[in-house]
Amino acid sequence: MAEERLSVVIAEDYYLLREGLRQLLEECRLVEVVAAVGTADELLTAVDRLRPDGVITDIRMPPAHRTEGITAAHAIRTSHPGTGVVILSQHANESYVFDLFRHGTDGLAYLLKERVGELDQLLHAVREVVAGRSVIDPRIVEVLLRTHSRDADAPLTVLTQREREVLRHMAEGKTNRAIAGALHLADSTVEKHVNAVFSKLGLSEETNLHRRVSAVLAYLHHTYAPES
Repeated sequence: MAEERLSVVIAEDYYLLREGLRQLLEECRLVEVVAAVGTADELLTAVDRLRPDGVITDIRMPPAHRTEGITAAHAIRTSHPGTGVVILSQHANESYVFDLFRHGTDGLAYLLKERVGELDQLLHAVREVVAGRSVIDPRIVEVLLRTHSRDADAPLTVLTQREREVLRHMAEGKTNRAIAGALHLADSTVEKHVNAVFSKLGLSEETNLHRRVSAVLAYLHHTYAPES
């Protein structure tokens, strides 16, 4: 049976990138781009009118080019909880990640703009947020884990190297089976490592993918002190 096409609204103020992304998605025939807009206000209007399955939006848009995409994402998830949102950013910046996920992780993804050229990863993120789950760009996860592993007193130091690898894959939204495939381990071995990670970090053993990501972010946020 053919996979059902997802309706998506694109928001990107740079015309060439916006139209290039539209063409890329439409050519794969798995996504129907129902609108492509250039501002956060236009994005919110389009979502209210069209009720798409998902949104792909730049993090910075007019008028201030700061974090209008994140503000729009929060508004969309509040008004249209059935619409997932993928944020695209040039910045592997942990403060942006925590800003996006500060109210919860359901239906949200944070990807680097370089993923636009990696259609499979972009489509995966869209499907995940539409299903109410979460995705964090693998390179951002690496930055987060590296940043919070430097302090000798950081809780990450209680994890073994293998447990850190499992934690990184968990944060990317992978199932235990997917982690097992990536690390060439038995499913039962991965389950043992996952339970050890949650136990050592004092986190809930919730198995839902978006809750796993949320737990990782909650832990990282515990050791994160944003700059004033």
